[in-house]
Amino acid sequence: MIIALSGGVGGAKLALGLSRIMPPENLLVVVNTGDDFEHLGLSISPDIDTVAYTLAGLANRELGWGRHDETWSFMETMEALGGETWFRLGDRDLALHVERTRRLKNGESLSQVTHDLCRRMGVGPRVIPMTDDPVRTRLLTDRGWLDFQDYFVRLKCEPVVSEVRFQGAGAAKPHPDFMAALADPALEAVVICPSNPFISVEPILAIPGVRQALTGCAAPIIGVSPIIAGKAVKGPTAKMMQELGMHPSAGTVAKRYAELLDGYVIDHRDMSQVVSIDAKVLLAQTLMTTMEDREALAKIVLQAADVLKRRKVNTRLRHRTAGDGA
Repeated sequence: MIIALSGGVGGAKLALGLSRIMPPENLLVVVNTGDDFEHLGLSISPDIDTVAYTLAGLANRELGWGRHDETWSFMETMEALGGETWFRLGDRDLALHVERTRRLKNGESLSQVTHDLCRRMGVGPRVIPMTDDPVRTRLLTDRGWLDFQDYFVRLKCEPVVSEVRFQGAGAAKPHPDFMAALADPALEAVVICPSNPFISVEPILAIPGVRQALTGCAAPIIGVSPIIAGKAVKGPTAKMMQELGMHPSAGTVAKRYAELLDGYVIDHRDMSQVVSIDAKVLLAQTLMTTMEDREALAKIVLQAADVLKRRKVNTRLRHRTAGDGA
């Protein structure tokens, strides 16, 4: 079993690569829900949908979000009527949000809805939200406190960020299957996908009990850097790092995860960062533009997991033997 912690596009790409080189039913993808919000009366889960569409082969590669087979009659009509169009919902995508909203209002959990919708789309791996409780990412900016989608989509990441909070995280409970998998002796690795650490991964880590379960996990934890040569492949990661007083680099991201990492994968172009990272570092091509790229990076991650797990097991055995001898 492999656990992948994922945000949207970058995490979805690596999850797809993993699903293609291992039995997909052995992959558990735990997805950030801090981006979730209510819009036009609908419950929208952007990261879950990006991961599901990607794993189902339905993702729009040009846009980086939504479906590839999309039409836009709803948005065109909404615009003609003077409605809100800053968050674009395609016609097929809209059907998913309508159905999710209906089921949630009828008492189903986000986990139940996600499981069934993924099954109907033919998704092989298990995709679960980090929690069934509401957690909302909010950003303090030079324009005041903003909900994440206002910052990310409506304002196109233009405001300057000075603080990030995860509203509701303190009262949320991690998904029970996530916690059970972390405690499972059959677990081979936890992969922190190349997602934005501040707004995609740290909402997951902010839920009580998650960090403790990860640090106590017997399987190795391997991170993949979302930064290549000081720049983010997609999204505002590098911009946010600068605004929060951090140098945008693979090494800086590694420091955010320092107490968790056993291994860390960085791009060849960041070789100079190796000495600053307190984990086993592997060099790879981390830019995933083709399916071959996704699979190649996934293979490197799994090979690292195998080596690091054997090392962890041997370390525990030595400690146990030393203890018995004492």
